[in-house]
Amino acid sequence: MKPGFTLFPKESHVGGSCPMSRAMMLNARTQKTQRVAKKEPFSVFLRALCASALRRGFSLSATFSALAFLAATPAFAQELGDTWGTAEREAAYYRIVNVPLPEGVYLEAGSFVSLPDGRLAVGTRRGEILLVSGITDEHPRPTVQRFASGLDEVLGLAWRDGAFYATHATEVTRITDSNADGRADRFDTVSDKWGFGHYHEFALGSKFDAKGNLYVALGLSESYNSKELFRGWALKITPDGKTVPLCSGLRSPLGVGENEHGEMFYVESQGPWNGSCSLKHLKPGGFMGHPISFNWYPFAPNMGPAPVKPNSPSRMETERQRVKELVPYAVVFPYKKMGRSISAFEVNRSGGKFGPFENQIFVGDYTLSNVMRVTTELVNGVWQGACYPFREGLGTGILAVHFTPRGQLITGGTNRGWPVRGMKDNVLQRLDWTGRMPFEILDIRARPDGFVVRFTRPVDPKLAARPDSYALQTYTHIYQGGYGSPEVDHTRPTVTAAEVAADGLSVRLRVQGLVQGHVHDFHLPSLKSSDGAPPVHDRAYYTLNEIPKP
Repeated sequence: MKPGFTLFPKESHVGGSCPMSRAMMLNARTQKTQRVAKKEPFSVFLRALCASALRRGFSLSATFSALAFLAATPAFAQELGDTWGTAEREAAYYRIVNVPLPEGVYLEAGSFVSLPDGRLAVGTRRGEILLVSGITDEHPRPTVQRFASGLDEVLGLAWRDGAFYATHATEVTRITDSNADGRADRFDTVSDKWGFGHYHEFALGSKFDAKGNLYVALGLSESYNSKELFRGWALKITPDGKTVPLCSGLRSPLGVGENEHGEMFYVESQGPWNGSCSLKHLKPGGFMGHPISFNWYPFAPNMGPAPVKPNSPSRMETERQRVKELVPYAVVFPYKKMGRSISAFEVNRSGGKFGPFENQIFVGDYTLSNVMRVTTELVNGVWQGACYPFREGLGTGILAVHFTPRGQLITGGTNRGWPVRGMKDNVLQRLDWTGRMPFEILDIRARPDGFVVRFTRPVDPKLAARPDSYALQTYTHIYQGGYGSPEVDHTRPTVTAAEVAADGLSVRLRVQGLVQGHVHDFHLPSLKSSDGAPPVHDRAYYTLNEIPKP
């Protein structure tokens, strides 16, 4: 196995003449940003900073250096965006269960996988694999065992035939316990066919697909560069150990896995060539949109020549007509409205144990500390779909989500590295369905002349039949080499008819003014259920890459 041992907390990899002090300063500045944004008293901030510093192994001198650094910097706050304002209503249907961790355990979850014996394995940013027992209990008091250490940011974890397959910065490693003493003792390289030279070069790994393949999504060296082999690419690792280049043009992936139909997708962050965060289809041979990684096409003969470089500034809909390999965003998450740094995702296949959202994708957001739902569909050979608010108010920045066999959604992550709403560290939380049925938009599907909107409970037939119960607007983003984009090219489609199904669970909307390539932003503030309840969330966002053919 390649060397990948983490001798210090990950902050020590940040540059500077004194790495630990520099890292402490960055951590302190992030916490200061959060304090100002939340208007917390300085004394609360100071106690939290000192406790966090000591817990993470920083010295008192490093802490005082950080405080001096703060004293010399302006009091600024990065605007994270408004909350949905729905946490109290959400709690009636999906409660947050805090999972207490044993004394001495510090956990920054980067990946999860359930084991056959019921334990939860956690891959951490600190390079460990921890085995957690008792996490699914009604009142959890888990025990934690360290199975492996010395890896480098385990952001992908799978289990097969008695072995872990850990994706970390430098490779995919098969990890086993050959003498059954409960500790890893064999580390075999499965694939290391990519480069690594910068702390920000993350590697995200999938679970196994039906054919036994693993997928790795590789972040760029920085937002604008690809300095190491295949940085900004997705790779497929076959059961016989071959590494196959799959797609180019990735920027900063934070999750990779199957959608509800078994196709491989990844989540992309807002930034250069990405106007907003999105869910993208890893179409074999596809170009995901960021051209800086074209330099590695000579090392991927199976991919053919590099695509035509997209124009900047432009629009995705325009450039996908020019660049045949360009894969449009399947689902756009409007910035701040629906996340700022979307992360890991997993399909709910709990068999109804998690409420009405079976076979839907649940995706976390690091910055806003929330979880959203996603549905996708294939239209004219192109993937597209919608995202929906689900649950806010989680305690930390979400990097990993996972459904247990009991149908509970485990969430975890970290509060360091970037601004984050959930300020707690060392947090593991669980979302449990209370058994009550929420009134929600279940999903949205495109039709040649509009949409079908389905609901979890019957709608009030009179309100639902009124076209003015549905407010629609559309917009897109600038496709450009610059960082991000505002919403542009706004239009206002008109709902001309709303036809309510006999069971009240769906409404067929006839819409004049559909715009291909735009996000269609739904707002249903006046709609109610048949028993008078408003929806828990009255917004949804559908990315219309293709208008279905009649």
